[in-house]
Amino acid sequence: MSAARLPPDFVQRARHLKLVLTDCDGVLTDGGVYYSDQGEAYKRFNIRDGMGVERLRDLAGIRTGIVTGEHSRSVVKRAEKLGILECHLGCKDKARTVLAILERLKLSSAEAAYLGDDVNDLPAFGVVGLTACPSDALEQVRAAADVVLVRAGGQGAFREFAELVLSARCGAE
Repeated sequence: MSAARLPPDFVQRARHLKLVLTDCDGVLTDGGVYYSDQGEAYKRFNIRDGMGVERLRDLAGIRTGIVTGEHSRSVVKRAEKLGILECHLGCKDKARTVLAILERLKLSSAEAAYLGDDVNDLPAFGVVGLTACPSDALEQVRAAADVVLVRAGGQGAFREFAELVLSARCGAE
């Protein structure tokens, strides 16, 4: 497996992080959704990404959050299970949502990272200090991201980013 594309100042930027926000569909999931005649029935999450959330919190004191354009009870349940307190659904203006979170938590842009995979995530990229995307993100998102991960969305991309941050911050294994 090849290595993620990292900016030269990744270690310095990762050491300042206090918050990692992520889109859901296409990052925490593979973007697929199962529908029944009653609407959305299931989303598939990678359990290793959940461990990434826990490791960021427990080893480095980094908060995590989900910012998604969708309204999904599955996302809420996953966030609750992982102890993610920042779970924002139906966000059509993700930059505005991210800025509101930063203001409420009294964090600077440099203290936040955002993972996204599609064009609706690009505005949020502009308001944080570090950005990342899965390997299967849209081409323009890969071009805009500071970090292009090796793993695809729903295949451990969030965990990969978490481990890169932990390695930069505290040499966690």
